[in-house]
Amino acid sequence: MDIIGPIIGGFEMIMEMLQSGGVITYLILLLGVYGLIISIRKILYLRKISKIDATEIMGTVTASMEKGGAIEALKNISHYRNPVSKIISEALKIGYKNKVEVEESMEQIFIVEMGKMTNGLNTLKTIIELAPFIGLIGTVLGIWMTFKNLGIDPSATAMAEGIYIALITTIVGLTVVIILLPLHTYIESLVEMEMDKIELATKMTNWSYGVIKIRVYEKMPCVIEALQEAEGIVNVREITDPYSNIQISFKPSMLEKSISNIILEKCDVKSEITESKLRQ
Repeated sequence: MDIIGPIIGGFEMIMEMLQSGGVITYLILLLGVYGLIISIRKILYLRKISKIDATEIMGTVTASMEKGGAIEALKNISHYRNPVSKIISEALKIGYKNKVEVEESMEQIFIVEMGKMTNGLNTLKTIIELAPFIGLIGTVLGIWMTFKNLGIDPSATAMAEGIYIALITTIVGLTVVIILLPLHTYIESLVEMEMDKIELATKMTNWSYGVIKIRVYEKMPCVIEALQEAEGIVNVREITDPYSNIQISFKPSMLEKSISNIILEKCDVKSEITESKLRQ
């Protein structure tokens, strides 16, 4: 009972203050609750996507490269579903796409994911900045009404009570700031951590070398010549493989066109990529 009594008393005092503060107090309280909901949802989302870091995902990619190449890596990281895995997934498509297409896709993903991470932060910041000013307006209006009433019924008790009620809105406004400001700072730190992971993922997927195996069904000499002349291609050779007949070594950073487009434009032949392996 010793613990419950003060709790009940404190709750009753808070309810009395809210009722005494009037409409402005309820407005500030409503803004505070809305800001708290935004904060909780944002924290839960950011903590969810930050459970897996870039090094763990890249470890999966490296292991997959030894087994089945880029396609195997794409399958194995698809379940992560966070910004880092999406960035890495696009980087794995070099060869299927040219370097410009891959970079544009990565940039689009970054913009979308950045929007998801920061969505609501401006609203939260506005509430934090606005709440104390609304409370101050309530206080000024309350003091103005108090002095107005003192002209009709001058009393020290009435004056003290009026100022007490007037200050409630400022107290509520500052309380909202005290609660929401640390949450906003914490959310910003989570966003910065995720940004660092994305930057690390971008650096880790700056592939220096790649090997692709393809299968074509006609015009082999034309295909080999087209690939040898293409920008970014280092070496092309015929191979005997159950699923492939050409192996291509290339530099991803210099690949101006996708492998399929190089062959299609020069020889008007469709090709099928059967394996793609990338190295850092």
